[in-house]
Amino acid sequence: MTTTRPRPKGFDSPLVPKIMRVMSRLNVAAYRATGGRVGGKWRVGSAFPRGVPVCLVTTRGRKTGLPRTLPLLYLADGDRVVIVASQGGMPRDPLWYRNLQADPQIVVQVRRDVRRMRARTADAAERAALWPRLVAMYADFDNYQSWTDREIPVVICEPSDQVE
Repeated sequence: MTTTRPRPKGFDSPLVPKIMRVMSRLNVAAYRATGGRVGGKWRVGSAFPRGVPVCLVTTRGRKTGLPRTLPLLYLADGDRVVIVASQGGMPRDPLWYRNLQADPQIVVQVRRDVRRMRARTADAAERAALWPRLVAMYADFDNYQSWTDREIPVVICEPSDQVE
């Protein structure tokens, strides 16, 4: 890993997680209502103006057992969906990542296509192969990695036939 750089001023504000939570809920509602026509592209930071594709990921809360849905940038890799547990380079892994570690059976929505999938953390070789593709898609992933001491997990979601 590279040397950690300080996050931009203001990123450590207690307001940031609250703003992210509200914006995520709005994005999920718009995405669901429009089948991804609204909320299906991320156009912030290095993604401006072309946009990066967004999917909806539903995990089961590891403490509550309740479904938790949030919008995440994704890379299509054949029939697999690759997502990144970056949380903007924050010091800890996002809660959704901890949820899928506890229960890897998730639901992924790409546009109007909703699929049951099984999530797993990429091993070192897979991460090394996928990371350059992810950074080519969204260059800010490299910035996020430089802002934290943790290795940002890359998650591979594969089709699952398991029925709940």
